[in-house]
Amino acid sequence: MFYIIGIGLGDVKDITVRGLEIVRKAERVYLESYTSILAEDKLQLEQFYERPLIEADRELVEQDADQILDKSNEVDIVLLVVGDPFGATTHADILLRAHNLKIETRVIHNASIMNAIGCCGLQLYHFGETVSIPFWTDVWKPSSFINKINQNKSNGLHTLCLLDIQVKEPTWESITKKKKEYQPSRYMEVKQAVSQLLDIIKNNEFEGKNYVTQESLCVGAARIGWPDQKIVAGTLTEMANVDLGSPLHSLVIVGTLHPLEEQFLKQFYI
Repeated sequence: MFYIIGIGLGDVKDITVRGLEIVRKAERVYLESYTSILAEDKLQLEQFYERPLIEADRELVEQDADQILDKSNEVDIVLLVVGDPFGATTHADILLRAHNLKIETRVIHNASIMNAIGCCGLQLYHFGETVSIPFWTDVWKPSSFINKINQNKSNGLHTLCLLDIQVKEPTWESITKKKKEYQPSRYMEVKQAVSQLLDIIKNNEFEGKNYVTQESLCVGAARIGWPDQKIVAGTLTEMANVDLGSPLHSLVIVGTLHPLEEQFLKQFYI
């Protein structure tokens, strides 16, 4: 059996009881290490789970998934994922590979930013389509995600923006020289995402009517599920100057507020 088990957002104890029982009995346990991060490190997880973990980086999960799935039709193999297993398309892909290999699979769910963002007081059923905001480069500055934000806002819906994570990204030299070298890991901050959004608004880089302005209300969320989580609400202009500290960060562009949402959100205003 091949299991993908969500281990939540906060500390080592966020794994479910069922998930922990499976981990302790499995033949091999992999820890996916590039789509998110936990408050604890690998050693702390190993101590609590009472077994060694094999780090699964981007290359292993995306390019050598067969190595993870090897013999999982004979013994139990586990892939641990921060948050919920379906928080990233990568994990759906490896399940499809297992299915094609006639390997039985099972998913153990957990909390993810997709539902935990409700801690800011915005009701989950008032959210529209989620968007991802990537790091810009000197030659690549995508802006099409603002069209989805506009579509959500036109319907009165909030937009959860997932901010870019770059772990084990190959350097340009490694691509051209076929030599494995990686850029330092980096995690987008709310103020970086807001700065890019403000540039898009300033340059009118959107389709149709724009509902997002410098004065649009937004929510910055950092380290949700961790003991030191931080939530701040303000306009885009205000949020561009807010330091929310260490990763991980998320951003919400607020739609039409229900009175209860408005009352709850007041505690986080700048």
